[in-house]
Formats: sequence, structure tokens, C-alpha cells
Amino acid sequence: MPAEQVERRGSLRTAVANAMVALKKEYYGRGPDAAKAYVEDDYIFVVLEGGLTRNEETLLADGKEEVVRRYRLEFQASVSETATSAIEELTGRKVIGYHSQIVFHPARAFEIFVLGRE
Repeated sequence: MPAEQVERRGSLRTAVANAMVALKKEYYGRGPDAAKAYVEDDYIFVVLEGGLTRNEETLLADGKEEVVRRYRLEFQASVSETATSAIEELTGRKVIGYHSQIVFHPARAFEIFVLGRE
């Protein structure tokens, strides 16, 4: 892979990770502690570490993982257009599939985007 293409891909990974962190901060009131994006062909995979709100941590401590997961997934569906628009703007490609998931031990959120053909 030419050096210029590697550099562009690295810049895109950074931009995507930063965009997802900003989105979480804006809509959840707290962003993740760390983020890393992976870009491969027609796929973008973002891993966000930490970032649970205090009320989510309280629910988890009380054994209510499914309540937090359900809430997060419902909320993510509400902001999915914002997330996909950010990816489309950064990549110049249409997002044709989007999925979000969260796990708790350790706390990680996963944002998966499928891009349409160039």
C-alpha cells in the first residue's frame, strides 16, 4: 500500500474515533475514556472504552445490565442518523448498515458501519 494511502487511512481512523467520542460526549453528557477506529475496505469498526454515566454505573452495581444495555441501544437508535451522517461526511461514502453494541466487563461500546461501494 502506498505511503500516502496509509497516511490517509490513519487520518481517517483518527477522525472517525474523534467524531464518535464527540458524539458520545454531546448526547450522553460523558464521553469514553479511549477510542480506536479500524477501517478496512467497506467496514468501519470503532471501539469506545469506558464512558458509562454515573446512573448507568449505579444500575450495573445493582445487577441491572440488561436495563443499561436496552437503554443504550434504544438511545443509539435515536441518534443513529447523526452517527451515520458523521461517517458519511468523513468518508465521502454512504453508510448502508450500522450497528451498535455494548458490553460491561470491561465497559466497551462498539460502533460498526458498513459503507456502500465507492
